[in-house]
Amino acid sequence: MTDRRSTPANARVALTGFASADQREVTPERVSISRPVADLRRDSGQRDRQLLMGEAFDVLERHAGRAFGISARDAYVGYIEEGDLGLPVVPTHTIGVRASHLYPEPDLKSEALLSVSFGTRLVIVDERHKFMETDTGLFVPKSHLRLVAKPFSDPVTIAQLFFGTPYLWGGNSAFGIDCSGLVQAGLLACGEGCPGDSDLQESLGGAATGAMERGDLMFWKGHVAWVVDAGTILHANAHHMAVAYEPMDKAIARIEAQGGGPVTARRRL
Repeated sequence: MTDRRSTPANARVALTGFASADQREVTPERVSISRPVADLRRDSGQRDRQLLMGEAFDVLERHAGRAFGISARDAYVGYIEEGDLGLPVVPTHTIGVRASHLYPEPDLKSEALLSVSFGTRLVIVDERHKFMETDTGLFVPKSHLRLVAKPFSDPVTIAQLFFGTPYLWGGNSAFGIDCSGLVQAGLLACGEGCPGDSDLQESLGGAATGAMERGDLMFWKGHVAWVVDAGTILHANAHHMAVAYEPMDKAIARIEAQGGGPVTARRRL
C-alpha cells in the first residue's frame, strides 16, 4: 500500500518515473514559501504539516487555486494554497531565535509588518547597524539571524527554544507546533535530515540501550518526545496543550493511563 505522504502523484499527475497509465508525467517547478507559515494539506483539505517562509516546494500541478507538490526539506507530499507561494530563492540566513519580526525600516519603533518563526529562511542583501535588509525590502534584527551555512549543534537546545509554544496538530512553527514538528525543528536546524511525522521518525538512529541520554527519542503510538536528561522529557503534547517538560516516569504512566499505550521505541541518534 502506497503512503500518500511520500508518493509524488495524485489522480492527474505524477513526478517523472512514478506515473501510471492514468497520470501525466511532470517535471517539478521549484518555488518557495512567501508567507510566514503555509499549511501543507491533504487532498481532503486537512492539514498534515506546515512550511515556513523561504522553504522550497516543488510544484507538480496547479489546480483550482492549490499547488500539489513536494516539500524539499523532507519530501512530504501535499497541497499548498497558490497564494502562499513565490519565486524560488536561495536563502542566506535563518531566524535563529524562537520568533522575530520583519520591519519596513531599520528601526525598532517602526510598525512590524510580519511575525516570523524560528527556522524562517531569508535572503539578506544589506546590513544596517542592528538590522539586516532582506531581498523584499523588509528589515530583521541582526541578532535574530544565523547563517544557513552554520547549523546548530544540539537539537535538544533548539527544541527547548519552543518551551511554552501552543500545541497545534500538524504545526511546525513558533506559533503552534506538534510533537513531530518539535523533533523535526531540532534536527533540521542542526543540518540533520528528519521526516515530518512521528511514525516515520521512529526509523531514525538506532535502538537506545541502557540509561536514556540527552538527545534520545522516546516513541509512543502517534507520539514522540525528546529526552532532556535521564529523568526528563520535552514534548509538544495535547495534555498540556503546549511544549512542556515532564518527568519521564510520570509521563510514561500518564500516557498509558490515558489510553496512549506504552512506549513503543527508544532511539539514539
